[in-house]
Amino acid sequence: MTTLTDPIPGGRPGDVERAVSLAETLAARKVHGVVLAYVDTAGVHRVKTVPTAKLPAAAAWGVGMSPVFDTFLANDHIVTTDVLGSPDGDLRLYPDLDLLTVLAAQPGWAWAPVDRITQDGEPHPGCSRTALRRITERAALDHGVSFRAAIEVEWMLGLGTAAPGEFVPATTAPAYGATRQVELGAFLADLLEACAAQELDVDQVHPEYGAGQFEISVGAADPVAAADRSVLTRQTIRAVAGRHGLRVSFAPTVTTTNVGNGGHVHLSAWREGRNLHTGGDRRHGLAPEAESFAAGVLARLPALLALTAPSPASYLRLVPSQWAGVFTAWGLETREAAVRLVPGTKGHRAEQANLEVKPIDLAANPYAALTGLIAAGLDGIAARADLPEETRGNPAALTPAEAERKGVRRLPASLAEAVAAFREDKVVRAALGPVLADAVIAVREGELAAVRGLDDERIAAAYRWAY
Repeated sequence: MTTLTDPIPGGRPGDVERAVSLAETLAARKVHGVVLAYVDTAGVHRVKTVPTAKLPAAAAWGVGMSPVFDTFLANDHIVTTDVLGSPDGDLRLYPDLDLLTVLAAQPGWAWAPVDRITQDGEPHPGCSRTALRRITERAALDHGVSFRAAIEVEWMLGLGTAAPGEFVPATTAPAYGATRQVELGAFLADLLEACAAQELDVDQVHPEYGAGQFEISVGAADPVAAADRSVLTRQTIRAVAGRHGLRVSFAPTVTTTNVGNGGHVHLSAWREGRNLHTGGDRRHGLAPEAESFAAGVLARLPALLALTAPSPASYLRLVPSQWAGVFTAWGLETREAAVRLVPGTKGHRAEQANLEVKPIDLAANPYAALTGLIAAGLDGIAARADLPEETRGNPAALTPAEAERKGVRRLPASLAEAVAAFREDKVVRAALGPVLADAVIAVREGELAAVRGLDDERIAAAYRWAY
């Protein structure tokens, strides 16, 4: 007879005992259920939930979920690969108890990210969280390097009373304007309160450029935790907005008359407690490894877009002169460049210096996107790659000769172009593994087929409320 003391392989040692104690604590706090969260290949956040009393069983044996979700599209249609997409098989979702969080904006609920494990107790090859953990472990073993990451979250707030499917901004006040903060001050205050209660380290929250648009920045963490934080942050924003009668869209393009929502990634490489993005002897204080890491990311951006800009709607946002970073250019604090060096404030550069990757949005699976970015950067370190000449100002204004000299090219202008580059990039695909890489291709091609023949406005509408 199997008991809670005889879990199948896949859980972590000691988790069952911890889960028993945590379940008792949660029950005392009137938490009735636990959300088990992951992100699928299309970038859609999926969940299962269990009663609080069943948390020890989830820690022991996991919770079942079909592997078919690896090939779901954003519209919930299903595509297939030679391994995935059939009605056969099962996976187990194992909660990461270190990240278990009581949801301040959803009374009665807690939340935890999951690792997806086969029924034989092995990591599921389609689990993007496992892929990200694997690449960070490889960085430590092969290069002695660790990373800190943060993902910006932009969203647009719409009125919950709007017609189904339509977006009506919750405020028409000016970009970054004080009026916008005043009009939605109660929502923002509740959001900050919820984040603080959940120990989400918020650096800032503010009105953004687009109609009804806001942005929140959460403190950096190791890459897996940074991706987890991004998922939890969006869960929290949705919940707080709902309590205020508002609706949230994280879609790359909400309407074609508006700028889109980005999900810019900040990354810094560290060795033995030292930030390699400052105090070095290369340009702007980079250490050699930090320059090579940035060069590796820059070189593989065309293929990386299949992970960082995975929706047909992403390419409605990725246009020149809108600070989206659509050219293979880099520069110090250059917001039109795809890779922006951020030196940090004098006196705090040892903690703050990082590189920002611009052409990424919140349709991206954050675990897969970070996996690809780190893999590209590690390849640059291994090759001791150098950055090309720096670009200042708007790369779109370069003459053809200047662009050629600096190695500045237009990034893929469509998802089809990005998928073609991804197919040819062995480094990025290898970091994901063949099963997940094939799922990426199948899902992206499925998204393209789903919008074939649609104009830009209808493409934006198709994804408006998917994210």
